Amino acid sequence: MKKALALALMVAANWAHAERIGDVSTAFKLVGPDHKIVVDAFDDPKVHGVTCYVSRAKTGGVKGMVGLAEDKSEASIACRPVGPISFGAPLPKEEEVFSEGLSPLFKKLRIVRMVDKTRNTLVYLTYSDKLIDGSPQNSVTAVPVDRATPIPVK
Repeated sequence: MKKALALALMVAANWAHAERIGDVSTAFKLVGPDHKIVVDAFDDPKVHGVTCYVSRAKTGGVKGMVGLAEDKSEASIACRPVGPISFGAPLPKEEEVFSEGLSPLFKKLRIVRMVDKTRNTLVYLTYSDKLIDGSPQNSVTAVPVDRATPIPVK
């Protein structure tokens, strides 16, 4: 049990933390918060100088207020260089860099970074999944890296 907890904490420490940039209301709810579209930003924890912006639906109402709502699967992503791009260590060819629950139990929004070594480009994919079945809805964005700074790959 202790090993599993330590592994979970170690994996969680590697995930980026989202920062709320803003939101807009899409439907008025008489009781509880309105339904919204939220925009969050996260900095890739292993790629300095890259920030990803994710927009997604956030369910309001009573269920949203008490944390029992299941948010929709749709999300959009745009990642951009926000400074000089550098790498702390070699990157795996594919790695989950962010995960957030969309329902109380089994639905998650995930962001995966892939390395396109041929084009010296970082590709970020966002999608949602469930324990039983996920959604094919996804969004992808790419960040080209200057050829003078080759992406180190494990």
